Amino acid sequence: MAQHDDPEDGPPSSGLSRRDLFRAAGWTAAAGGLLGGVRRAVAGDDAPAAPAGPAPRVQGPAAVEVTLNVNGADRKVSVEPRETLLDVLRLPLDTTGPKRACDRGSCGACTVLLDGKPINACMMLAVDAEGRTITTVEGVATSAAGQALVAEFVKKDALQCGFCTPGMLTSCASAIAAHGASVTEAQLREATCGNLCRCGTYPHVLAAASAVAAAARGGR
Repeated sequence: MAQHDDPEDGPPSSGLSRRDLFRAAGWTAAAGGLLGGVRRAVAGDDAPAAPAGPAPRVQGPAAVEVTLNVNGADRKVSVEPRETLLDVLRLPLDTTGPKRACDRGSCGACTVLLDGKPINACMMLAVDAEGRTITTVEGVATSAAGQALVAEFVKKDALQCGFCTPGMLTSCASAIAAHGASVTEAQLREATCGNLCRCGTYPHVLAAASAVAAAARGGR
């Protein structure tokens, strides 16, 4: 009759029983606990805790007063924390250049510049824009480059219904500001890839922006 190893006491073919394994595991855990205690003793249980960071700013649920820098001017306005930057720009601040179209950040009609970078105003809370520089198409059009861009949009027939035009102008102005007179058509395409035009004026928009860049280089 074949003899089987005792799972508890008898020596298995490997030379270690299950009881030996459990015993070794127990010694390992005990050693780990002892080393942990030594580390705590060295560090000191009464060691000062790490300093806590600044408490988060709590806003709401009631309306709060914020100061938004819009087109170079500080504007104080009372807003609900849930209101988007687009809501506040268009309604209480009466800056109606940015348009509400998709209201989900996919069409670019509400494009504004935040610290010089284009964003979708419908996707940002107004309270998060405090302390930042906001430039809408109204602000873009006050600069010499912006006025030249507007003139080329008219000359090149780069608008039809005009609903996407503020966002297109703002995105093109951003690309020209970033790359200067050397801006390429590929860079303009990338800058305006988030601006949708139902009327299909994309070639005219690119031609207008390219004309502004060419004029800045000293040629047409």
